[in-house]
Amino acid sequence: MTRSEERKLIQRACKGERSAAQRLIQAHQQSLYAYLLRLSGRPDVAEDIAQDAFVRVLTNLHRFDPRYRFSTWLFTIAKRLYVNANQKLKPRYDSDLVGAVGAGKASGGFAQSDDETWGAARDTLQEALNQLSEEQRDIVLLFHQQGWPIAAIAEHKNMPEGTVKSHLHRARERMRKHIRAHEALLRSVEEVWR
Repeated sequence: MTRSEERKLIQRACKGERSAAQRLIQAHQQSLYAYLLRLSGRPDVAEDIAQDAFVRVLTNLHRFDPRYRFSTWLFTIAKRLYVNANQKLKPRYDSDLVGAVGAGKASGGFAQSDDETWGAARDTLQEALNQLSEEQRDIVLLFHQQGWPIAAIAEHKNMPEGTVKSHLHRARERMRKHIRAHEALLRSVEEVWR
C-alpha cells in the first residue's frame, strides 16, 4: 500500500468508515504482531498489545500527523504499550522467534533434510539475540526483520540516525562474538566425539 492510499484510508477511517479502518489494520496486523512477538517472546502478550495498539490508534486517528509514516506511529504506540505492560516482567523467549532468518532455510540456505543443523543455527541465533539489550534487540528486529530503514528507526526511537547505526553495529558485533564462541565450542565437542 502506498502512502497516498494509506492517507486516504486514514481520512476515511477518521470519518467513521469501518471498512477503511479494517483495511488499515489488515495492512499492518502481521508485521506489528511479528514485531511484538519478537520483542516480548510471548504470543499471548504480542496479541494483546497489538489489539490494544490498534484500539489506541483508531481512537486517536485524528491526531495522526500525515507528514510521518503511519507504521512508525503505530509501532511507537505498540512499543510504549509493551514497555508499560512489562515493566515488572522480564521477557521470555521461545525458540521459534528467529523467523527473520527462516528465509535462510526456505531459500536453500540450509538443506531441507538438515533439520538438526537448522535447529542448532536457529537456537544459536536466538541466544545471540537474547544477549542484546532491549534497545539493541528492538533496533535489530526493526532493521533486519521488519526491513525498516535507519531513518525510520531513528524517528521511531526518537534518536539520531548515527546513534541507531551505532546500536546496530554494536548489536551485530555482540551477536557475531556469541555465534563464533558457540561455533568454537561445537568444534571442540565434535573433536571429542570423533
